[in-house]
Amino acid sequence: MGPRMTAFKPGDPTTLNRLYGRSVGKKLRQHQQSLVDNLLPQIAVPREGPVTSEILFGDTRPLHFEIGFGGGEHLAYRADLLPDHGFIGAEPFVNGVAQALTHIEDQRLANIRIQHGDALEVLARVPDGALTMIYLLHPDPWPKARHAKRRMMNDGPVQMFADKLKPGGELRFGTDHAVYLRHALMVMQRHTDRFEWVVDKPANWQVRPSGWPETRYEHKARHTYGHEVWYFRFRRK
Repeated sequence: MGPRMTAFKPGDPTTLNRLYGRSVGKKLRQHQQSLVDNLLPQIAVPREGPVTSEILFGDTRPLHFEIGFGGGEHLAYRADLLPDHGFIGAEPFVNGVAQALTHIEDQRLANIRIQHGDALEVLARVPDGALTMIYLLHPDPWPKARHAKRRMMNDGPVQMFADKLKPGGELRFGTDHAVYLRHALMVMQRHTDRFEWVVDKPANWQVRPSGWPETRYEHKARHTYGHEVWYFRFRRK
């Protein structure tokens, strides 16, 4: 019998089984396009079947998953910090994928695999209890109430996060959007049977933890728009 995997339910809006918004921006530079054409196929997550450390890296190393890695700064930083761990990064935006590939090439990172597309489709193929950490940093807030179901921090995805994390594993969530902040905390309050908020004082969510680098999105939010940024750690019970 193979590893147990949470079912992915097409058509269920709570699983966000579709991508929203654009996935292509400005035209890629020549070298970026070359990386997408040549390097990406070598390190892409397989299109079908279970997604495990053994399949991706040939061993049983701890496995991390970043949802919507933007330009890949955080993904590359963590992979460089933990070379014996494996990292999966999912991003629908091809320009972000190209930037992440540049980091991977420049830093010679052999412990990253990339999903150019829907994160939850791949996450559903990860065996339950297989992940050490999940990162969700500055996701699209979809601030209008009618778009709230599109937010990644909703009951369906959070339930999947709980399924995929091993006991003691960690979900890290960061945002600079007050509406999303309130929504996310409301959702997480409904999952206290499976997640423990790692916090004992306000500084725990107001100051970036060690090992959590500033991304360009966070820098822009803080220094261009003057937004406050909040950092959250939730431990799987």
